[in-house]
Amino acid sequence: MNIILVGYRGTGKSAVARELADSMGLQTVSLDVELQRKAGQPIPDVVAEMGWPGFRDLEEEIVRTFAAKDGQVLDCGGGVIERDANFEPLRSAGMVIWITASIPTIVARIGPDDQRPSLTGTKSFTDEVEEVLQQRIPRYRRIAHHEVENDGRSIEEVVAEIRQLVLRDSPAD
Repeated sequence: MNIILVGYRGTGKSAVARELADSMGLQTVSLDVELQRKAGQPIPDVVAEMGWPGFRDLEEEIVRTFAAKDGQVLDCGGGVIERDANFEPLRSAGMVIWITASIPTIVARIGPDDQRPSLTGTKSFTDEVEEVLQQRIPRYRRIAHHEVENDGRSIEEVVAEIRQLVLRDSPAD
């Protein structure tokens, strides 16, 4: 069984993934960390060298690799939903949970982040988050089996809700 966390950056996916994996005896896998490991460089350098299409190609390869394994909580990069090719492997690999948060929460959590290049290049940080999030919401909805709000909640509360969803939706033996 895998649990796959998707959502915009700053929604708390990484913190939830670690706590959820620990509580369920699963391995935590950050697809962004694995991508950087495979590329041998940080994400901004990957994007500078390969452009966003090259980055997405590498991300798609990482998705296929880890979706084929079991016993994991996959912490996906915020833009994993940008490629239709990622939908089937992720949805087939386990339960996809869309972690959400409000734009002010996302902006406050991320702050200035030099580990991610701008997605629009021209807007203020808050405007960029709002614009990109609005474009991605239909795609998050399409990939997710469930949506879990992470605004004003503790990590433990979010993990407890996800565990309940997993228990509810797991087939009885």
